[in-house]
Amino acid sequence: MMDRRAFMLVSVSAGAAVPWPTAAFAQTRTKVRTVGLLMTTSRSVASHIAAAVVDGLRELGHTEGKNVLFEYRWAEGQRERLAELGAELVRHPVDVIVASSQAAALAAQRATKTIPIVMVNAADPVKAGLVASLARPGGNVTGLSQQLTPEIRAKQLQLLKELLTKGSRPLVVVLHSPTTTVELGEYETTGRALELRVQFIEVRNRDDLGRTFAAMARDHVDAVLVPGDTFLFTERQRVTELALERRLPGMYSLREFTEAGGLMSYSAPLTEQFRRAAVYVDKILRGASPATLPVESPSHYELVINLKTAKALGLTVPKALLQRADEVIQ
Repeated sequence: MMDRRAFMLVSVSAGAAVPWPTAAFAQTRTKVRTVGLLMTTSRSVASHIAAAVVDGLRELGHTEGKNVLFEYRWAEGQRERLAELGAELVRHPVDVIVASSQAAALAAQRATKTIPIVMVNAADPVKAGLVASLARPGGNVTGLSQQLTPEIRAKQLQLLKELLTKGSRPLVVVLHSPTTTVELGEYETTGRALELRVQFIEVRNRDDLGRTFAAMARDHVDAVLVPGDTFLFTERQRVTELALERRLPGMYSLREFTEAGGLMSYSAPLTEQFRRAAVYVDKILRGASPATLPVESPSHYELVINLKTAKALGLTVPKALLQRADEVIQ
């Protein structure tokens, strides 16, 4: 039987630099990184998009509890809380921050100039000062831009017009809130070209929604359009219920509205954007600098039509429009 002293001599003669148990631990130990998710809304309405980041990272080899941990901060739709929550993540600290909106990215950027930030769903990151350019961000922020270009706005209005048969110049209300970051004026310009009358109504809270939809019904509005908007996204179930109650066809900038009962949406899939954000996080955790990772814009937009809602509204969706849809909800 080999005694302890003999074992040590054999280990040293074999060239071990450290005692065997420590060497074995060093070889098997995995560094655990922490990803912070700064979410503008609440867990109840946005857990699916946060899960898309987690799923995307798992597919890239980052398993929760094994080599990555997640710190969530939910602003519950209160943008004024984002600064405090971003600072919390910085103090934690985390290795990278995923920011779920332009407002969240700005709050995170103010909190740190060193921790990498991956933004998602930013309306105009260059104009907002988040990045120097889309091709070369230049700082600690990169990620994905959800820009509603004039072409996308025109497409939304064009699709909506195809369903509106009454009146020579249908009246479309663009519903928005103080959290809207989209350049609304372009809807008016596009509307004129399509012979649509476009008006804008701002809502500030949940109570405003009921009053606003009642007023639209009284004013014989023909349709409602909802651009990307944090407050309205949070209240999407209420928005689509009111639209159906007041018999207002709606075009929405996120498919989640259509899944909640809205008539149709034309947008880049939000879950795809958040899953793509995981690719940025993976690259950063492997040593890439956000300063040199180009910002991506959506490459895929989808048309989703809720046929059940169309029937409830008494609308006949043209066959050609149904054939162009990426998904039809029965």
